[in-house]
Amino acid sequence: MGTADEGPAGWARPLHAAVLDAADVTVGTALLDLGCGTGEFARAAADRGARVTGLDLDPAALAVAAAAVPKGRFVSGDVHDLGAIAALGGPFGVVSALQLLTHVTNPLTVLREARRAAVPGGTVVATVWGREEECDVRVFGEALAAWLPPRRPPSGPPPLTHPGRLRRVVWLAGLAVAGIDEVRCPFTYPDDRAVLGPLLASGIGRAAVARAGPAAVRRAVRDRLDPYRTTEGGYRLVNVFRLLVARCPD
Repeated sequence: MGTADEGPAGWARPLHAAVLDAADVTVGTALLDLGCGTGEFARAAADRGARVTGLDLDPAALAVAAAAVPKGRFVSGDVHDLGAIAALGGPFGVVSALQLLTHVTNPLTVLREARRAAVPGGTVVATVWGREEECDVRVFGEALAAWLPPRRPPSGPPPLTHPGRLRRVVWLAGLAVAGIDEVRCPFTYPDDRAVLGPLLASGIGRAAVARAGPAAVRRAVRDRLDPYRTTEGGYRLVNVFRLLVARCPD
């Protein structure tokens, strides 16, 4: 899963640094990275001296992660069922779930497995996007809204991007919330191509192009992004992420 595919290259570095600081990751820390993806966070943890194990279902991503962190251990597995923790090299002082919980079938189960993988009194750390109104990337959807189906009104419990909901799910998993912080991460695009290429290749981009054509879509996006244009001709969109630190029972 990981974080690299959610924005431009390098956007997650401030988030990774904040997580490592909050979890007090240092030389010798045994860290399990759930949904490790291609290993960007694992690499940052290893650079601080952590002993990293990464778990993901994507074999191609695991191969990239293993190349990025040669001393790490990368395992194919389901974050909903970690199996024997000793087989992963655990238990672990820190278990991380970065940008993972909103992508899984059952975040409560994942958090319970994270607790099971940690040592008594260990740390579980997770990150999620902030609320829509806290993230500048919402302008992409706003720019394309005229050509997309109407959004359904929200139903059911609040999403995990809501701090209260995140706290409750963590509590239900048997973890004690030590704190929730906000981390602001700029998404920086050097030029129109860098921002328009990925957007038009996305699901909402393709849907908008099918209805209006590429020229109209490009024009709408450029107009909506104008307030975020930098003096160098690129764009800078700042987004909020929530960083939760929880402790396992002793």
